[in-house]
Amino acid sequence: MKILSAEQIHKWDEFTILNEPVSSLDLMERAAAKCTAWIEERYMSKPVKIFCGKGNNGGDGLAIARQLSAENILCDVYIMETGSLGTDDFRANLHRLHSSPARIHFVQNPDFFPEISPNDLVIDALFGSGLNRPLEGLAATLVQHINTSAATVIAIDLPSGMFCDKATSTGAVIKADFTLTFQTVKLCFLFPENEPFFGDVHVLDIGLHPDYLTTINSVYNLVELELIKKIYRPRKKFSHKGTYGHALIIAGEKGKMGAAVMCSKACLRAGAGLVSAMIPEEHFTIIQTAVPEAMAMAHTDIETLEWTKYTTIGIGPGIGTKKEGGALFQNVLSHFNNALVIDADALNILSVNQELLGELPPGSILSPHPKEFERLFGKTKDQLEKIQVARSHAQKFFIYIILKGHNSVLACPDGEVYFNGTGNPGMATGGSGDVLTGILTGLLAQRYSSKETCLMGMFLHGLAADIAVKTISQEAMIAGDIIDNLGNAFLTVSSSL
Repeated sequence: MKILSAEQIHKWDEFTILNEPVSSLDLMERAAAKCTAWIEERYMSKPVKIFCGKGNNGGDGLAIARQLSAENILCDVYIMETGSLGTDDFRANLHRLHSSPARIHFVQNPDFFPEISPNDLVIDALFGSGLNRPLEGLAATLVQHINTSAATVIAIDLPSGMFCDKATSTGAVIKADFTLTFQTVKLCFLFPENEPFFGDVHVLDIGLHPDYLTTINSVYNLVELELIKKIYRPRKKFSHKGTYGHALIIAGEKGKMGAAVMCSKACLRAGAGLVSAMIPEEHFTIIQTAVPEAMAMAHTDIETLEWTKYTTIGIGPGIGTKKEGGALFQNVLSHFNNALVIDADALNILSVNQELLGELPPGSILSPHPKEFERLFGKTKDQLEKIQVARSHAQKFFIYIILKGHNSVLACPDGEVYFNGTGNPGMATGGSGDVLTGILTGLLAQRYSSKETCLMGMFLHGLAADIAVKTISQEAMIAGDIIDNLGNAFLTVSSSL
């Protein structure tokens, strides 16, 4: 799914109005009806206070007030005075609202602010996706008044004060419990800085014309099941283990053999035909007991390795950053030309040897967590700047960079950026990154392209966790639960193909 800018969303409205065709007022009515239905289903018994600006977001709020009033839900509407008459559709809806039982109030200054009870339902329709500067004056004070209440708050389209296309780090912003947004996920809902404001986001389909999406380009995309189904390749009947590649996992040192175990096991579960685990020789018993399907090799074997035997290499989890770990990484870069999966300690080695970035095989995949990214590429002020830095380096070095976290982000060398649509906070546990490294290595071994590997790997990683959480809980989830549910994740992807 393409993630659109505020300007593109506005043009999508215009395209729908022209090509459906439908009047802008009727399109607003349709959007309001979707919100009204959602609210009625959940909050029929609460008194409602709706706060409206004089733009089209306010027009949505007025239409919702009229529709709720028609269902005998008590509504008080508070219109913030801004010195303008408002948009045409706002004025039309205000005219219609006068014929309803809703009570209309005009707010000129803080003396007109209503008391808000914890039993109230507050609907925020002050400002929408067109906002381009922080709120100030009466608007900022009103937002703060709403935020200090204990009422349930529902934001329409976006919480007022939030920017559609960037992180909102300063200024007054509504703290919503729920956000009812129209047609598509907005970029702002994918930034961690904005999490305190938007609550649970619900995307409401208001019937914008689908043909518009064929007329535009967007750098930003959301990875969903339909895209992964297109990437996924079912196994052929006459295939054998060699068909699905030989992956080499270079991992583990004293005290960190769990990383090697999880990475190797995830690589196998991701479908690699053969997996060799290169680990310290004194720990062979661990890997051969925990992952008997993998072959064991010693770190010292790297000096005599037959590099052509391996389709791809995953390196980093638990190798350490001392001399031995650095020598392993340098050996791989000197002898192996296929795309690599680079994570954990290998990323830290790379961060203190920046010249090695230019030696990475084209198509290699880096999967840093926030601190590893900072060590590699420097501090950034927010998630958007971090994405821009990742995108720049992906293009410069022809590599793929996965920024791990909620809605993990993939920056591609073609300039595209993808946000993953699966996963949950239960994944915030040690070893989850090692599991992802194994999944990526296993997919790359099967000769999925680097881009396909990243998209499918992120999605399956999160999907397995989403399946696991249904029976385990977020709190009790461990990295091994993700591996254990990879099979169910593949079944979800392969079903109904």
